[in-house]
Amino acid sequence: MKCPFCGSLNARVLDSRSSRDVYTVKRRRECLECASRFNTYETVEDSIIYVLKRDGTREVFSTEKILRGMLVACRRRPVSIECLKSVADVIKGEFYGRAQIEIPSSEIGTAILKYLKNIDEIAYIRFASVYQDFKSVQEFINIVQSIKGITYKKKRKFTLN
Repeated sequence: MKCPFCGSLNARVLDSRSSRDVYTVKRRRECLECASRFNTYETVEDSIIYVLKRDGTREVFSTEKILRGMLVACRRRPVSIECLKSVADVIKGEFYGRAQIEIPSSEIGTAILKYLKNIDEIAYIRFASVYQDFKSVQEFINIVQSIKGITYKKKRKFTLN
């Protein structure tokens, strides 16, 4: 391991432990030349999974893209980034654990919705409106009804069941 301070290739491991997820190991190292200490993170090299998009194209699975979509849905909501990173890691684990090479984007969207519904209902509705490509107000009303048991009257009043 190359020392970030002096560039030496001689370093020893002082401590190893699991990091924020089960896929990463944090190692505390000490340079044998300059005695500086630094951290390294080691991850298992993932096999490549492709996402099959609606238009038929394929792209490489990206945890960052999942996180970015959830961050947009949770904008100005009381949801921590750490929570969303954890959800993105769990979703990644679900799909990498399947041993499939291709995953339809619809399955990824459904998994994201499953977690967002339990985290924040507004974020759930925001994500669903983009993911499910809502075309009318009625589609928004239907999703709100499914969450809270609200019925929509013709006089444009909301009532609780």
